[in-house]
Amino acid sequence: MLLYRLAPDGRYAAGYFGQRPRLLRSDPWSAPPASWEWGPEVEEDPPALMAPLRPGKIVGIGRSYRDHATELGNPLPEEPLIFLKAPSSLLDPGRPILLPPESRQVDFEGEIALVIGKRVSRIADDGDAREAIHGVTCACDVTARDLQHQDRTFARAKSFDTFCPLGPAIRLGNDVEGLEVITRVNSEERQRGSVSQMAWSPVELLVQVSRFMTLEAGDLVLTGTPAGVGALAVGDRVEVEIPEVGILSNPVESREIP
Repeated sequence: MLLYRLAPDGRYAAGYFGQRPRLLRSDPWSAPPASWEWGPEVEEDPPALMAPLRPGKIVGIGRSYRDHATELGNPLPEEPLIFLKAPSSLLDPGRPILLPPESRQVDFEGEIALVIGKRVSRIADDGDAREAIHGVTCACDVTARDLQHQDRTFARAKSFDTFCPLGPAIRLGNDVEGLEVITRVNSEERQRGSVSQMAWSPVELLVQVSRFMTLEAGDLVLTGTPAGVGALAVGDRVEVEIPEVGILSNPVESREIP
């Protein structure tokens, strides 16, 4: 089941992959899908979408794919490299990524994003971590690479406005083992990675994060990016796809400073 958030008012709709979604009369965050009350089908095809949630916090994982660490000349860390990305960086599907004048190299990073479904802290085992996963969605962890190398922390490089495109939908459920992520720039494939290539599984990452940070329902955990990252330019279009979740597509523009 896929959960969508419709523009311009944030109403929710849901449906199966390849089918037209139907409006929801229930709150999908408080009621289980089996008890949802349904409205009519969404008439607009394709519908105008917003990011499928507004996370309280966005947790990022660095160097979780072995080949990505290698391409950047970094050693694989002994434990996950965890950072925070400002919620104000969130961007709806279809809206432009804006390249800021403060950076000379802004890179794309296609990622699998975990949506947290309940409050958890200091998760004891993998089973409890899996139960905390409400679903998955596509994300692009846009990064000002030159600033990342320059600064002592990742905060500025990761948190410019528009640096976290998200969507188009949340695939509900906690089956994450077989997931794959593909990134294309101007229709050319640039990244392809699967969970099997990660140094830590998504479930293991949640266990690690929860040891020092309480995760709330609606929080987002970006699980890292595979090899193939590269710079963006004005006029590009970036697509991040997770099969049976959908394609997140965003153009690239320059930020105009008055």
